[in-house]
Amino acid sequence: MSMKLTFVSPSDGGRINRSCSFAGFSNAHNRKLTKSISKGSTRSKTSLKSAKMYPSLQKGTVIWDPKPQQVKRIFEALKKGLNDYLEMKQAELDYLLECHKDTRRNSRLAFYYDLDKQIRYVERYIRKLEFHISKVEELYEAYSIQCRLRDGASNMKHAFSLSPSTKASRESLVELYKNLQDCTEDMCLIEGTLEVHLGEFHLKMKGLVGYARLCPGDQYEVFVRLGRQKWKLRGKILTDDSQTWDEEEKVFIPNLHEKFEIKVTELRGLSTLLVGVVTCDSIDFFTTRPQIIVVDITELGTIKLQLEVLWKLGLF
Repeated sequence: MSMKLTFVSPSDGGRINRSCSFAGFSNAHNRKLTKSISKGSTRSKTSLKSAKMYPSLQKGTVIWDPKPQQVKRIFEALKKGLNDYLEMKQAELDYLLECHKDTRRNSRLAFYYDLDKQIRYVERYIRKLEFHISKVEELYEAYSIQCRLRDGASNMKHAFSLSPSTKASRESLVELYKNLQDCTEDMCLIEGTLEVHLGEFHLKMKGLVGYARLCPGDQYEVFVRLGRQKWKLRGKILTDDSQTWDEEEKVFIPNLHEKFEIKVTELRGLSTLLVGVVTCDSIDFFTTRPQIIVVDITELGTIKLQLEVLWKLGLF
């Protein structure tokens, strides 16, 4: 699995990077419709989930610097993961329907009713998943429209600024600046709404791997951060080379703009020693099955961190 890592050396603070058209303005009706869709979606979703978990949706904390390329990467990874989920559930449904036919012939009533209940559950899940996919596609389509409008307004604003200053050109610049602000606001609102549809990342601590670097009695502190979400845990190396950690699992809400930052510190009595800091892109975490992620904490890979990542949608 490939991911982008950034190492911060404890000694010198240096960084090493590793890698394992403008479409024209719509009319006023379309702009109001797009804006109402994005704002309406935000209100409906935030009523179900706490706004504290989604910083982009909080009043006064709107990100005024949209990142279309990052949103495109997340959307493509999310769509692929959702389609994989749909294929997996459809295969499960096909298997259950085949078992349902065999059970009907054998007349095992208790098992038949239990199987029928399970089939209805999977069918409901598939319908919810299909709606989820259509909602994500609808949001990204609206986002792409606003992105093109914003680029067009920016290009026209630049062109008018280079032309001779007249009353008409100044009025046009004011109108273009307003359109630019409206498109930017709409993009930020859609980004916040899209975050609600990203699901959850369940991180489970699997331990440190250090070969000769890890000795019995050593104590370490691992700090994982994703935006404002934080997870701090401490562990100790035992005499039989096993490890104990005071916390093993944490749930993170994916963020469009932030990457995972992992910092490992060795505890030596009253002093501490920074082992390394790594940033990790979460774009590869949108998969249907649990993944074991091995991250090099030091530049030479003498100490590694193992995490299990499970992506859940939470449709039920």
